[in-house]
Amino acid sequence: MGQADARVLDKSAVRDAATVIVVRDRGDRPAVLMGQRGKDAAFMPSKFVFPGGAVDAVDATIPLARPVGPTALSVRSDLAPHAIVAAATRELWEETGLLLGRPGQADIDPPQGWRGYLATGHLPDGEAVEFVFRAITPPGRPRRFDARFLMVDAAHLASDPDDFGGAEDELSHLQWVPLDEARRFDMPFITEVVLAELAARLAGRAPPGVPFFDNSGDRSRFLRL
Repeated sequence: MGQADARVLDKSAVRDAATVIVVRDRGDRPAVLMGQRGKDAAFMPSKFVFPGGAVDAVDATIPLARPVGPTALSVRSDLAPHAIVAAATRELWEETGLLLGRPGQADIDPPQGWRGYLATGHLPDGEAVEFVFRAITPPGRPRRFDARFLMVDAAHLASDPDDFGGAEDELSHLQWVPLDEARRFDMPFITEVVLAELAARLAGRAPPGVPFFDNSGDRSRFLRL
């Protein structure tokens, strides 16, 4: 196999993903929701991360209670923005048991992976989220993702923000981490970068645009979308 062919295969292995950063007490002492991945996980074992995961094809079929806002997903991508919002909502529900959305009914046969969420009588809320970061996993990792990070205020949760009783077992030690204490946790480098950007954004010091760590090619590039 030639070098060019290897690059094509490597690029094809990158999966679209959605990560959700839930923020509470932003006007006082901001904290974000994080959990720890299992030590045997194929991707980022034992690291503290935000809830999130791959975008599934079915996510694009889920209606939204309110459409995606004009500034929520300025993504240069063929992926439908509402699929990213739906995936982030589903992952938050699965990994933490927290319900993000507004009352509404989906006039569809609930697909696998969505039955529990839709049974609550809620739909994902496109207006509640803000697109704040994008990063593609560098080559050479066991799994690679093109991850879009969405920020949402905990006030938009339709459930108790401290009740993780419905969480699956993908993340443990779920907790609200104050931004000023986050660096004491063992987390991926990109998560540290996202937290720094988030702190600047909440303080009104972030430059215009959305940061993008583009590792899709041979060289890593940093852009602002």
